[in-house]
Amino acid sequence: MALHGRAKGGHGDQTVAIRPHLAVPDADTTVPRFRLPRSSMPAATAYQVVRDELMLDGNARLNLATFVTTWMDEHADRLMAECAAKNMIDKDEYPQTAELEARCVNILARLWHAPDAADTIGCSTTGSSEACMLAGLAMLRRWRGARSPRDAPAPNIVMGANVQVCWEKFARYWDVEPRLVPLAPGRTHLTPDEAVARCDENTIGVVAVLGSTFDGTYEPVEQIARALDHLAETGGPDVPVHVDAASGGFVAPFCDPDLHWDFRLRRVVSINTSGHKYGLVYPSVGWVVWRDTEHLPAELVFDVDYLGGTMPTFALNFSRPGSQVVAQYYSMLRLGHAGYQLTARTCRDNARWLADEVAKLGPFELVSDGSGIPAFAFTTRAGTDFSVFDVSEALRTRGWLVPAYRFPADLTDLAVLRIVIRADFSRELAHLLVEDLQRAVGRLSGQASRPAWSAADQASFHH
Repeated sequence: MALHGRAKGGHGDQTVAIRPHLAVPDADTTVPRFRLPRSSMPAATAYQVVRDELMLDGNARLNLATFVTTWMDEHADRLMAECAAKNMIDKDEYPQTAELEARCVNILARLWHAPDAADTIGCSTTGSSEACMLAGLAMLRRWRGARSPRDAPAPNIVMGANVQVCWEKFARYWDVEPRLVPLAPGRTHLTPDEAVARCDENTIGVVAVLGSTFDGTYEPVEQIARALDHLAETGGPDVPVHVDAASGGFVAPFCDPDLHWDFRLRRVVSINTSGHKYGLVYPSVGWVVWRDTEHLPAELVFDVDYLGGTMPTFALNFSRPGSQVVAQYYSMLRLGHAGYQLTARTCRDNARWLADEVAKLGPFELVSDGSGIPAFAFTTRAGTDFSVFDVSEALRTRGWLVPAYRFPADLTDLAVLRIVIRADFSRELAHLLVEDLQRAVGRLSGQASRPAWSAADQASFHH
């Protein structure tokens, strides 16, 4: 089944003409969009046709919607190109790439205070979505393993309505009831009381998010874990915690070293992060690490040949390039703790500075201030004669991609703009963005009419 059926409805024979200076004798002078060309064409011609279309994409450096890394240095680019042909899954064929993956897992286990890094197990993934699926599957299997085959109640998982959509996918794909805690005015993420209130003996785990994609705030992982400790101590179920640190896993250790959110909390059994976010690697690479081998059921792990022995592997995806894993190790090696700390703190400093400047403009009110992950959300004040959707559209005229969206249930009345600060977003760019926001406000304030935004235009933002 094709998820994108744009070739239907009479578009199957649509063609475009090749510009004359790209045409060569005896070659097609048109390029079909939805079928294979009749014959081959020179590589330079095909390259130029594709490149011309891609000019319509936004500038990745000005995309303040994405957490994904948009710049790496030339040495990283070179390493990734050299490793693009290596299939990450073939650990026996590419044992040193597998060794670099194992080193990255060990580095993360130590960074997140695993009780015994040598006994920790983890793996790279194609992103945090796969990592979350694997962590959820491990919790589900451990929950089932504690019950007899005849005892088959419906499992559930507790999480805030602000979780990334991959968790809802996990629940649907593996028939787990998603107990989504709705948001409320003044509560934009999961809280301890709300989490505990929804747990029972069929809860496979609670998902706590270290860096909500909606406003950048940390969920109170330690308080959630302590509340679950109390639940278990008073005769309630013993519910584990998974920390979705897709964005915060490479931020909190360097900006908030005293914050207890990781394996220092006994109840945290697994953590995922996105290497392609503040891990500073191009997409797509994620990581998932378990507290110890006990928390990854053995029946989910496959052993593959590796350097004359075996290596455990656990993944949903199969073939993928080794480029991103090699680039992750390169970044860890080159930057070290000091480099990651400087990068994370600079991003947060820029986020907080920019949030303060936005608040000074007058028509905006901060929902968050960038003191969690380097991202913040803001909305228009009551009585402002334009919406966040108007501002987002106005900024596009200058090349800025700043998403406007509504919060999930039960906070859909709150519509915000969100700005993500990445390592390649300098203070100078922040100054330019403030100037463009000022111009947009001035222009919008003087308009008598503006477009009416449909429900589709105001959809919630999921990444």
